[in-house]
Amino acid sequence: SVTMAHGHGHCSCCCGEAAAVSGGDQERGAAWGLYLRIDRQRLQCLNERREGSGALVFRAWEERKDRTQFVESDDDEELLFNIPFTGNVKLKGVIVVGEDDETHPAEMRLFKNIPHMSFDDTGREPDQMFSLNRDPAGDLEYPTKIARFSNVYHLSIHFSKNFGAETTKIFYIGLKGEWTEAHRHEVTICNYEASANPADHKLEQITPQTHFIS
Repeated sequence: SVTMAHGHGHCSCCCGEAAAVSGGDQERGAAWGLYLRIDRQRLQCLNERREGSGALVFRAWEERKDRTQFVESDDDEELLFNIPFTGNVKLKGVIVVGEDDETHPAEMRLFKNIPHMSFDDTGREPDQMFSLNRDPAGDLEYPTKIARFSNVYHLSIHFSKNFGAETTKIFYIGLKGEWTEAHRHEVTICNYEASANPADHKLEQITPQTHFIS
């Protein structure tokens, strides 16, 4: 019961921080700094209408209300983000900002450590699922089950439905948590997985040596 009390105390502390605009706001913004730890070269958004737009929604917490950058889905309402990190992440919370209308995502499904997920893979059980409320201001935080998300090197976020529009629109996704550097061998494993095609592996092994010669 002690931990429960601690958890609740911590919770009210967050809200307090949000209310205190001066120092607290900055502190709160710092907690949402995981976007800096995303491997942008390998970040993927499937079913985005405009190529590269999915990457725009991962930015500073202070910019969560920026309406100029957004991703919109293409064929239907679904969006799937594959987010590789540059180390290991303990994911503690997610914020999702959309429009205050039917294009706002209504459901979010999180999967950890399954690189290169496709829509075919989303049939499996997510590590955590959230029903979302419309949140045009970025006020709502969805807390993850931290024990389940304490060692994440790759996060997939599947937005499976919205509030009834043909397409889904997202302005901002905030990721809160802690980052630690990966051990060398884990980095190697990730790079190896980065090429889905076995034929590519030979190329990958040759490439580094070429760099050394030049």
